[in-house]
Amino acid sequence: MSKRDYYEVLGISKGASKDEIKKAYRKQALKHHPDKNPGNKDAEEKFKEAAEAYEVLSNDEKKARYDQFGHAGMGNNMGGGFGRDMTMDDIFSSFGDIFGDAFGGAFGSRRGGGRSRAVNRGTNLRLKVKLTLEEFAHGAEKKVRVTKYVTCNSCHGSGAATDNDVTTCTACKGTGQTTRVMNTILGQMQTTAPCNVCGGDGKVITKKCHKCYGEGITQAEEVIPLSIPAGLAPGMQLSVTGKGNAARRGGVNGDLIVVIDEEPHDELLREGNDLIYNLFISIPDAILGANVEVPTIEGKVRIKIDPGTQGGKILRLRGKGLPDVNGYGKGDLLVNVNVWIPKNLSKEEQKTMEQNRSSTTFTPKPDADDKGFFDRVKNYFS
Repeated sequence: MSKRDYYEVLGISKGASKDEIKKAYRKQALKHHPDKNPGNKDAEEKFKEAAEAYEVLSNDEKKARYDQFGHAGMGNNMGGGFGRDMTMDDIFSSFGDIFGDAFGGAFGSRRGGGRSRAVNRGTNLRLKVKLTLEEFAHGAEKKVRVTKYVTCNSCHGSGAATDNDVTTCTACKGTGQTTRVMNTILGQMQTTAPCNVCGGDGKVITKKCHKCYGEGITQAEEVIPLSIPAGLAPGMQLSVTGKGNAARRGGVNGDLIVVIDEEPHDELLREGNDLIYNLFISIPDAILGANVEVPTIEGKVRIKIDPGTQGGKILRLRGKGLPDVNGYGKGDLLVNVNVWIPKNLSKEEQKTMEQNRSSTTFTPKPDADDKGFFDRVKNYFS
């Protein structure tokens, strides 16, 4: 595989100054740093590629040879760059100061020597997103607008006005920690605490950035796309890695936690993966039977109401509910049949009902199941 042009890797022109080369490398290193892209092999290769380009272009002799001969002039016998077989330790031990300047000591734990410092991490953000039943069923692509902390675009997260306005802390010698040894009855005890001079950063800013006032982060709005899978339930959470608040003076972004909520449906109720619909039918339809329409998440369907259907009967439409998030099929649509009893009748309707009052057809007669139920109730209270 042929190597890319070093100037292209860093995104600079051949006439770039040393400060521009350094700044371009720092930008690429921040973008592709392994701590910000855990497990991403492509980012790791780009991180090494940027280090290799900087190692050559920051050296006047190597840069002159590269400008004249290209990659052919960078052979091992001519003192070329690290090469792609370099390790992370090679990079951090060679360019440790640059990482400290760029990231405010956030990635100091990678560097050899001294006690490691913890990686700065931005805080998580949490927001609630309401989904319709149709979106629960099919999934959804949404965009949310959030106000959060982002890396300052003036100082690129360092918090300093310029590259020369940040120095290594002399109190902790860049480790971000101070060690204290105390004599006790049990002998000497050693304690370690964050440096009270630099606050654990390992760096001291002599002149702060005018935009972020030394914090390395500023508030801004960002539109974040969300890909929501089918089958979720209210209360579930999605985590979008790296879309939370940026870390103070460099480091790893927090995550965006998306809490799923439900938008009430006009006709359907949710019970787990099942859906419930309350169907109201007239007395004639309950007696004589009918074909009626009921809503589903896929649209209207027609179902048959058998003659003599009693109020409270549950009709089950299998597979007409919501999908399971783990792929275990779909729930059902449960149609709860209610017989509508009108409150106000016309004189003609009242007359018809009076004529049928004494009819055996309209006299309640519990069937075997109903009698068994009544007996159980009687025994319960006896």
